[in-house]
Amino acid sequence: MIIAVLANGAWDSEWGKQALEKADYLICADGGANHALSLGFMPDRLIGDLDSILPEYLLQCQEADCLIERYPREKDETDLELALLQAQKKAMLEGERDIWLYGGTGKRIDHFLGNLSLMLAYAHQGYRIRLADPWHEMWVFHGNEKIRTFQGQELSLIALSEKAVVSTRGLYYPLDHGVLRQDIPRGVSNVCLGEEVGIEVHEGWVLLILLKDGRV
Repeated sequence: MIIAVLANGAWDSEWGKQALEKADYLICADGGANHALSLGFMPDRLIGDLDSILPEYLLQCQEADCLIERYPREKDETDLELALLQAQKKAMLEGERDIWLYGGTGKRIDHFLGNLSLMLAYAHQGYRIRLADPWHEMWVFHGNEKIRTFQGQELSLIALSEKAVVSTRGLYYPLDHGVLRQDIPRGVSNVCLGEEVGIEVHEGWVLLILLKDGRV
């Protein structure tokens, strides 16, 4: 099951339509519903203080089979944080570990950095928040990953802990228990040699960023 959360960040309708068609369960964080409903997708849940969703789209949600959770504007959690909590509950019920996050980049850099904090928090709990937009796909991890790629695709590894010890297979610049530091961007802009890359993070936490080169 593909569980997706749609935030109110940068959006491309052509790419977004393809992404949302793959979602089996869609949660919109407030204004993220504008993106979904403009393309004809009704969310399963709408969550937030609802200060960003357009009135006509809110009415559509109220008249449809959409579960609406309204919160006060003055609250500790962001709308996206509340949406991810519900996505995590759904993932637990379905036995899933991946949650897709769309609309989580662009517009406001503070929101994006906050989203990275949430991705790290969920990674510590064993969940992978896969943040995707038309140009990137990224997630936080520790341990082993096998990633489908294409020759020439760019890939970056950013240490989110003070240091990360990493080994790689299938990259132009290989690492064998190499140390990536939080304050030195040594893992930026590596290149994939073929259709699969293997990465093992032996110590610490790493943000993996794939440049999609126009591919969904």
